[in-house]
Amino acid sequence: MLIFITGGVRSGKSAYAQKRVKELCSYPVYVATAKIWDDDFQERVKRHQDDRGPEWTNFEAYRELHLLPLQGRHAVIDCVTLWLTNFFMDHNNDIDLSLADFKKEIDQLLEIPGTFFIISNELGMGLHADTPVGRKFADLQGWANQYVAAKADEAVFMVSGLPLFLKQ
Repeated sequence: MLIFITGGVRSGKSAYAQKRVKELCSYPVYVATAKIWDDDFQERVKRHQDDRGPEWTNFEAYRELHLLPLQGRHAVIDCVTLWLTNFFMDHNNDIDLSLADFKKEIDQLLEIPGTFFIISNELGMGLHADTPVGRKFADLQGWANQYVAAKADEAVFMVSGLPLFLKQ
């Protein structure tokens, strides 16, 4: 089962996903897709880590999430934006190659029996990127979100900490 949760920055996506997954199981999994780039980002990651208790199994995965031991588990995958950044950087900002690899990984993940809460950001609802690479990434993010939402059993849009159900 795939539950897609999207929204703006600080809209409550991660807290909502963590609450939902803990309602389903006692020992959830958290998959972090980020690389740590600087001290500010390290602090953001630390805040997220502090929100979770010892019942969580934590994995950090740059790519190839389908290789993690997720069979039969309930997992929060946080987040598509950072996961896509990994593809985008590896493919020298090539949208087509990045999107193809991302879609392949989503498809491989969906072959695993389990429940996956995939978190993403709606970049296109904020400021218009002022650089060509920023605009390319916003386009990539939008297409990736559409792909995951189409594959999802449920899609939720978070606004000010409140869920709006797009697909149930």
